[in-house]
Amino acid sequence: MVSLAPVANILGRLVLLLGGLMLLPAALDQAMGNGNAGAMLQAALITAGLGGLVTLATAGSLKRGFDLRAAFLLTLGIWVVLPGFAVLPLMLGAPGLDFTRAYFETVSGITTTGSTVIVGLSDLPEGMNLWRGMLNWLGGLGIAFIAMIFLPVMQVGGMQFFKTEGFDTFGKVLPRARDIALSLLGVYAGLTLACLITYKALGMSALDAVVHAFATIATGGFSPQDASFNTYAGAGEYAGAFFMTVAAIPYIRYVQMLTGRQEALWQDAQVRSYLKWMLAVALLLTFWRLWVHGGAPEPVFRVTLFNVVSVMTGTGFFSGDYAAPGGFVLVVTFVIGVIGGCSGSSSGALTVFRVQITMAAVRAQLRQIGMPNRVEPVRYAGRTVDPEALNGVMMFVCSYILIIGVLSVGLTLTGIDMQTAVFSIWSSIGNIGYGIGPGVAATGTYGAFPEAAIWIMTLAMLLGRLSLLAFLVVLMPRFWRG
Repeated sequence: MVSLAPVANILGRLVLLLGGLMLLPAALDQAMGNGNAGAMLQAALITAGLGGLVTLATAGSLKRGFDLRAAFLLTLGIWVVLPGFAVLPLMLGAPGLDFTRAYFETVSGITTTGSTVIVGLSDLPEGMNLWRGMLNWLGGLGIAFIAMIFLPVMQVGGMQFFKTEGFDTFGKVLPRARDIALSLLGVYAGLTLACLITYKALGMSALDAVVHAFATIATGGFSPQDASFNTYAGAGEYAGAFFMTVAAIPYIRYVQMLTGRQEALWQDAQVRSYLKWMLAVALLLTFWRLWVHGGAPEPVFRVTLFNVVSVMTGTGFFSGDYAAPGGFVLVVTFVIGVIGGCSGSSSGALTVFRVQITMAAVRAQLRQIGMPNRVEPVRYAGRTVDPEALNGVMMFVCSYILIIGVLSVGLTLTGIDMQTAVFSIWSSIGNIGYGIGPGVAATGTYGAFPEAAIWIMTLAMLLGRLSLLAFLVVLMPRFWRG
């Protein structure tokens, strides 16, 4: 049997921490005198109290050990349980959401999706916008940690390919898990601080700079402005594109660079392809838009670059009328959204690594057809991909595409038009947060969606962030036996 006590103990500690962190936006609301501090404080006390009780009730359980199945349950619990407590500020105070929409909003924040059901973000209490940004930042940190440590061990979606490389590196320079966590936190916080200072220097208000920096480095996309980055068009878009780009690079590369391996970043085949593909798409769509619609080259390039980076990294900020031309732009946008950023970062979707493995497998199969007697292994970055990792990647890619189709059909059954349904599931499962289609055009949010559609999209966000298979494995009866 799976031991639930250690998982409950860690989740209790995290819920307790979550409650403590609610005191920060409560203090901001109190300082601003907007009348929302009481609700935020009440939410903090309830959350911290329940988290503390669970922690005390399971005290000493971590001594029993923490096996692989517990790691699966903990990963599932982080993304399912924590949003259930993070809803309290949104329900008890402004904007006063019901549980369905509040849970959608917090899942969107913690999974770093960035979709919202709230209209009038700039009218929210300052503490609430800070809380939304904090959810993005905390979710991004948790995702990055799990991507570096848990997924290679759990062998989810072919991530075991990185197990030897990542753990050999850590074994040499960071022998303890505590050191890994501290190094990751240092990189993550350092990038956030650099982004915050840059945004403030470019004219953002203090709150906007903090929330946008949190959301940018987490590739989360929550903004305190309904207009997102349209409020800071110009240099702000270039700065946003730069920091979104660096946020979707594997964090292990930054850790390696800090320990003296400066060449680690560019030697990564995934990083090279990620940067090349993103720049190529930005230039392609810039030339296409200039050719078909005209306009001044610099603004067209700037808006196109910003939105391409936002979609591919799964951040979800938007600027300008990038998607307005439709047609070719939307098709390319859909493709890069499916590809996503790099494995080992807070970015979602398939990730560049899995797309590269899939392309390598297709090439190997084509060569095999031409020369049936030749053994053609699948190779990546100079290494042969073992069958177990290759099967994991193929299973992930097929499941990803299948679930987009199934959930899109499910969304249409709730009354959503087909274009909106497909792009909504694409946005949710890829943790992109970019709203496209007639159903979101009126408000730029998902607030008008029926309740059933909101839950389908919430499920899609969780599936995307839990790497699909980690979610499905827990549902299997065999997981709970033995």
